Amino acid sequence: MARQFIDLIHGNLQGIKSSQLKQLQQLYQQRLPSDRTTTAEFAQRLAAVSTELSQPICAYINRRGQVIRVGVGTPRQTRIPPLELPRYGAERLSGIRCIATQLKNEPPGETTLTVMAMQRLDALVVLSLTGSGFERRGGGATGYIAAAYLAHLVPHPEATWTVTPALSVDVIADQDFSALVEGLEEEFRREFIARQVDQDHDRVLIVGLHTEKIHSQQFQDGLEELGRLIETAGGEVLQTLTQKRPHPHPRTVVGEGKVQEIARSVQSVGANLVVFDRDLSPAQVRNLETQIGLRVIDRTEVILDIFAQRAQSGAGKLQVELAQLEYRLPRLTGRGQAMSRLGGGIGTRGPGETKLETERRSIQQRITRLQREVTQLQAHRARMRQRRQHEEVPSIAVVGYTNAGKSTLLNVLTNAEVYTADQLFATLDPTTRRMVVPDAITQEPLSVLLTDTVGFIHELPPSLVDAFRATLEEVTEATALIHLVDLSHPAWQSQIRSVMTILSGMAIAPGPSLLAFNKIDQIDGDTLMLAKEEHPQALFISASERLGLETLRHRLGQLVHYAASC
Repeated sequence: MARQFIDLIHGNLQGIKSSQLKQLQQLYQQRLPSDRTTTAEFAQRLAAVSTELSQPICAYINRRGQVIRVGVGTPRQTRIPPLELPRYGAERLSGIRCIATQLKNEPPGETTLTVMAMQRLDALVVLSLTGSGFERRGGGATGYIAAAYLAHLVPHPEATWTVTPALSVDVIADQDFSALVEGLEEEFRREFIARQVDQDHDRVLIVGLHTEKIHSQQFQDGLEELGRLIETAGGEVLQTLTQKRPHPHPRTVVGEGKVQEIARSVQSVGANLVVFDRDLSPAQVRNLETQIGLRVIDRTEVILDIFAQRAQSGAGKLQVELAQLEYRLPRLTGRGQAMSRLGGGIGTRGPGETKLETERRSIQQRITRLQREVTQLQAHRARMRQRRQHEEVPSIAVVGYTNAGKSTLLNVLTNAEVYTADQLFATLDPTTRRMVVPDAITQEPLSVLLTDTVGFIHELPPSLVDAFRATLEEVTEATALIHLVDLSHPAWQSQIRSVMTILSGMAIAPGPSLLAFNKIDQIDGDTLMLAKEEHPQALFISASERLGLETLRHRLGQLVHYAASC
């Protein structure tokens, strides 16, 4: 007999008797007036059961006055899972209120109020118990409640919620609940319209974790770069939260208190996506999404989304799809309804499977087929390179951090028409064009091939490195390299190190390289002097202003001659 009640009652049921489970189950038969938050009778009955159990109880009620969920435990322990809540926007409440009991006589704590905000509850009534009371003859209970508190959300940036002082249950029961909710939602609507952005844009809250292994400046540079990545992907950064910890929390990356702060912040700023500045494990994503109530992604998924938008050629789309599927495959387990993530916002675009609910075996089969096609693409590009080598045409690959100006340089040197923009990963597909440089010995015109490659970035995701191995071979097979650096970027030194780390990790060592600092028209004299002191053999140019290009051509001729003689 008790089994059917266990299916209806949520939370911690250990040690609860069958008769007590029946009392909890009978709460579902109660019906409250739709224009009242609660009634004194219902509140006292809930408090009587809670007193008998010596445990807090929560009852969740819809706007028709029906009890839709009963749980043993605090609001945090009995909360409604995010996927079971109505999917309303920031201008609406959930349509559900919670009546909760607590054993201590004190106002609701921050954890309880955060749970209210995460679920966007219409209201939260917290009943502090006296520890005793009595049942009236003929039914009914009284004397079980010492004080009651009414809390609800507020649509103001400086506050997330408001809580009344201790009141009697009768005072709360007399309030017009319908008018309260209608007034709140009207305010939320006005606030939402005032800050509403293009619906095609994700409204993002960034979370950064500063560990012992990261220098402060490197951490700040990483957060700024993540913000630019999000903007490049089409999102809008509303707020950035950070935490300093020796090591990431194994379950949620940041501590429990910070998770609650994130949950409150997404409500107050109207975010619909949370992005972490580091890779997250599948379990961490699930834990964070459960506690925050929003979609959570990491830095790699933002980069994958940008690549999905930028890929134009069939080869590029093929490699992006492979990278996306290899990244998402281990993240399918346990997502349930949340696996439906393609088609709306950062981390959901691309030519991949139309539904992530596809069985793991089917996705693995597709990955195998895509890997085979990438191998065929490698073979095709290898044949093309062999043909160029047979014709004895030297090749130069332009490498560098994303947004260093590689495509702009290719355009001005070869009169190409490659798309350029002040964005990260503005171009994705490699482009090869012929150009002429003076021979290092005879000064006669020498024809060379110049290839614009995909931009590098700090901690380039392994899935991209693997998927783009066919493209990256353009670097390893080139006669020589131009390592282009954006000298106007505050973190140009760390960007040089990031590119060198990626190049040194390639299976085949690239050829000799020329270090060229770009955008010298945008820097001050101190930066220029510092770069010349640290890299006396480097070249200094401005591709957009066509400064130093003739010197570059001569240096390229010398570089090709040096590479041929090695």
